[in-house]
Amino acid sequence: MFRMSRREFLAQLGLVAAGGVLVSCAPAGPAAPDGSAAAPASESVAPGAAAGEVAPGVPRTETLILENPTGRVVPADDFNRWRPGVQSASTGLQQLGLDALWYIDPDAGIDGVWDNSLAADKPVYNEDFTTMSVTLREGIYWSDGVEFTADDLIYTVETHKNTPGMTYTGQFSKYVAEVEKVDNYNVIFHLAEPNSRFHGLFTVRWSACFMMPKHVFEQQDDPLAYTFNPPVSLGPYVLKDFDPNGNWYLWEKREDWDRTTLARFGEPAPRFAMYIAPGPSDKKVMAQTAKDLDVIHDIAPEGMITLARTNPTSKGWFKSFPWAHPDPTLPSVIYNNEKPGLDNRDIRWALTLSIDIVRVAMASYRGAATISAIHVPPTGLYPQYYFEPLQDWLADFSIEIDGQPYLPYDPTASTRIADAARESLGEMVPTDEAEIHKAIGYGWWKYDLEAAEKLMLQAGCTRDSGGKWLLSDGSPLTIALLAEGDTRPVMNRGAAMVVENWVEFGVDATLDVRDNASRAQLALLGDFDAEFGWVIETWGGHPDLFFFLESWHSDLYRPSGENATGRNRMRWQHPDLDPIIEAIQRLDFDDPQGIELGIEFIKLAAREMPITPIMSYNVFSVCDETYWTGFPTADDPYTNPVANWANTKYMFVKIQPAQA
Repeated sequence: MFRMSRREFLAQLGLVAAGGVLVSCAPAGPAAPDGSAAAPASESVAPGAAAGEVAPGVPRTETLILENPTGRVVPADDFNRWRPGVQSASTGLQQLGLDALWYIDPDAGIDGVWDNSLAADKPVYNEDFTTMSVTLREGIYWSDGVEFTADDLIYTVETHKNTPGMTYTGQFSKYVAEVEKVDNYNVIFHLAEPNSRFHGLFTVRWSACFMMPKHVFEQQDDPLAYTFNPPVSLGPYVLKDFDPNGNWYLWEKREDWDRTTLARFGEPAPRFAMYIAPGPSDKKVMAQTAKDLDVIHDIAPEGMITLARTNPTSKGWFKSFPWAHPDPTLPSVIYNNEKPGLDNRDIRWALTLSIDIVRVAMASYRGAATISAIHVPPTGLYPQYYFEPLQDWLADFSIEIDGQPYLPYDPTASTRIADAARESLGEMVPTDEAEIHKAIGYGWWKYDLEAAEKLMLQAGCTRDSGGKWLLSDGSPLTIALLAEGDTRPVMNRGAAMVVENWVEFGVDATLDVRDNASRAQLALLGDFDAEFGWVIETWGGHPDLFFFLESWHSDLYRPSGENATGRNRMRWQHPDLDPIIEAIQRLDFDDPQGIELGIEFIKLAAREMPITPIMSYNVFSVCDETYWTGFPTADDPYTNPVANWANTKYMFVKIQPAQA
């Protein structure tokens, strides 16, 4: 372990490793379940591992190997999950080492969707939502033997409030007037304003405000720069070892695993868990075929088809097409609403109408995309809450072009995608309209270059002699679209097709592929034109939209050059948005009026188009059953199998050795 100044450390966060493509980092060749030696992988994850081991003294048969979709982690030894931009979240840290007050599963849940984790019960609000009372579980311990108490919860909140730049500094500064300690297991939050969704900050769907160990962090001069190395665990596993180059992380089950919250559901089966960076899609397929990777986070559609045809132990969420797990996230074109040109609604709408959604769906998912014209993902129960009720409104919705109403919605978009996909996939693609809506979605916005041109002219734009668009001041409209690389091929391909569409329309557009860390840092600081990613995420099974809308309030707005708070990377502000957010947070979490306010938000976002929604993120998570069985599926949806999600911890108490 080493120490550096805060300035030096934060500077290093912005660096990425130089060099070419990652070499294969699949584990050393294991022993097969019957005891025979398997062929070794091309390169050992942990040097010194013998046959049948993933690391010295770590048997393959006792180890669950999962993909860390972040890839190589730089710097490798930073475990401060409470600082924006940290890369180590998906190394097992948030899945196995940290814990939060509550969890909401995007699927059915291990014992229902809601789980009281560190909290002993649901949050209790007073009548006007100005206080929230929390009762904590007793008998939960950090891995160094210190009991988790109210002191940790209070320290976590107050440290964020008093340390500018931490992940929840803005939210806790805005909402928390005082935190009252009643006793070691009871805390009352006195809120600065009514907020019925305050508990959402402590509720994991993918992430949340995880608890900090007070007795560790209070010893540090600067909690923001502290690397938390080695991490003290509140979960059932402790970090045993990691690659100094950031390619793999090895976790071992705590001897006192029964003093953690997961013990309510039984003992985790794997003794070890290893999170690795296996490289691009083809190498993931090779690693799983070689039995060196139990859980693939995501691969290209072609990789899924290859595994389905050649590796009978590989299982997707669905038994066959479309295989992928539908995440409650919404990949979109995220415009920086502070950039010249992109700060104009007409130009954002012109860019939307110049996107051919059929070509984007075919390029990204080979047609297996689930499209969304509105600003919520088309997954879970959202079709019945938002999509079906809004179809008539969308059909009548208009924007103004040359003083006349123009109807931009195309209800046939999903059918056209199905027709295109059927040319190569045949009978696997549904023909029934209801099934098409379920698999591919409803309508989308028209691909109409003539209308897009009129909108550009309406915004004062002109074309140069080469046909490229110029802004009203004569400067070129240039857009570098930030995108991910081969680790998420569907996102890379979708972004590439959007750029191709824009270039055809006359926009000076380029694809700016970055590794996850540098892309996230640029977007966080607002140092980008547009990004193909997502800022809209929902609970999954619950219709409440405050999960992402909370950080879109203007009180939490941060201009470009400063780290965005929460999910407002597009820097969108609108006078009609704050009242919607404020009204939602004054309602009970389960009040049906929340859906009405959600619809009001959707209509506003459609008019303003601060981002262009594209589709849900369908994740080709693939679990191999050679060493472990009992993974979650659509038939047994007890949790999300997508490896970086924090609630995949529930998977560890459900899976069992294949050869018990």
